[in-house]
Amino acid sequence: MKLKAVLINCSLKKESSDSSTNILISQIQHSLSSHGVESESVYSRNYNILPGVNHDEGENDEWSNIKEKIDDCDLLVIGTPIWLGQPSSIAKRVLERMNAYIDDTDEHGRMKTYGKVACVCVVGNEDGAHHVSAELYQALNDVGFTLPANAISYWVGEAMQGKDYKDHRNGYPEKTTNATSLMVRNAVHLAKLLREKNYQGEKG
Repeated sequence: MKLKAVLINCSLKKESSDSSTNILISQIQHSLSSHGVESESVYSRNYNILPGVNHDEGENDEWSNIKEKIDDCDLLVIGTPIWLGQPSSIAKRVLERMNAYIDDTDEHGRMKTYGKVACVCVVGNEDGAHHVSAELYQALNDVGFTLPANAISYWVGEAMQGKDYKDHRNGYPEKTTNATSLMVRNAVHLAKLLREKNYQGEKG
């Protein structure tokens, strides 16, 4: 059975076509495909994700549409731009909603995210990718995901300038391309191992 990946784009742009994050996510999808991994990209701004820390926050909450995709995947990628030196507000809301996995456990006391691998991708026009990835890493690990070695692909431009990642269409930076390839290789390797033998859990 093929591995499945879901990539959640947490851009603040109204249209995904305007999102530099979307370009990097597309490149990650291409790399995943070369390893035989099926993938789906989710543009989270298109969903009405209500604030809260539960799986269901009531009427008009569309989080369940994304949760179903997370539940069905082996590998999760969270993509976010840097704004004010932080992950986007949408990225934070996505992570807050995943907090419900902490109490959502199986008969072995394992969160239902155990056995799933997570990575991140970050774009921005200022330094801060390491800070942003640290925030995402901690949250993803807290809710049960496993991080492979080198679990990030990112691009940041020089401070105080206006060039975005999407403006590199004539030639994307080699270091980012190489980081994407390494991240995907490590993530696929780890996901295969965890599918074969998951964690024992508290009641293993």
